Amino acid sequence: MGRVFLVELEGRTYKCKFCKTNLALAEHVVSRGFHCRRGKAYLFSNVVNVTAGPIEERMMLSGLHTVTDIYCVCCGQIVGWKYETAHEQSQKYKEGKFVLERGRIIDGLDSEFYIDTRPSSSDAEEA
Repeated sequence: MGRVFLVELEGRTYKCKFCKTNLALAEHVVSRGFHCRRGKAYLFSNVVNVTAGPIEERMMLSGLHTVTDIYCVCCGQIVGWKYETAHEQSQKYKEGKFVLERGRIIDGLDSEFYIDTRPSSSDAEEA
């Protein structure tokens, strides 16, 4: 087994919920209106630090698609899927795009640099 090289992202990111590996930039979100078996999902134009599983035909709510599941390169958890081919003309815009399941990712803002902006009491107020 070789060494895993990760792509670092700058800006607002979405990360793997399980190991906090960068997966996508917020600016690459195409749609937040997608759904999967486990709940909400987001459609992205680009993701990084994933590996692809075998290609398969899958019947979805929007019709038949050729897809591949995608996995986090660090922890191996499934994080979503990639649309390889859409068989209906109205779904062609999905081809080459990625879906990340909302329950398997976290917003990079939620995890590291939380700054408490609530006003705090001073020593003078306690006296």
